[in-house]
Amino acid sequence: QVQVVESGGGSVQAGGSLRLSCTASGYSYNRYCMGWFRQAPGKEREGVAVIYSHDGTTHYADSVEGRFTIAQVSQGNAENTVELQMNSVQPEDTAMYYCAVGSSLSGSLCRPVQSAMDYWGKGTLVTISS
Repeated sequence: QVQVVESGGGSVQAGGSLRLSCTASGYSYNRYCMGWFRQAPGKEREGVAVIYSHDGTTHYADSVEGRFTIAQVSQGNAENTVELQMNSVQPEDTAMYYCAVGSSLSGSLCRPVQSAMDYWGKGTLVTISS
């Protein structure tokens, strides 16, 4: 059974930092795309950042480029963990953040789009106050 579990959400003031963590397990992909999406109240879910397992290729949404960093912190047969370091956060970063993972044959196909993902976590709430 595939499990995707997020942690690290919370409240922080604008200009501050926050780190999210995601652990995924139970899938047998040799190569995969794993990353973060977010959904603000009243808005559609959007891609934030993804990383490709094979070579560490990353892709970011324009809105977070230069402020957020995704990294694979552990990779193994049983489970894999990625983190999203969020710096210089702004009120518009307030959202429910979801982690997701999907099979991918190449880094160029690993993009922050929902269609690239097969399994999703339940989300962790990030609130940025001004």
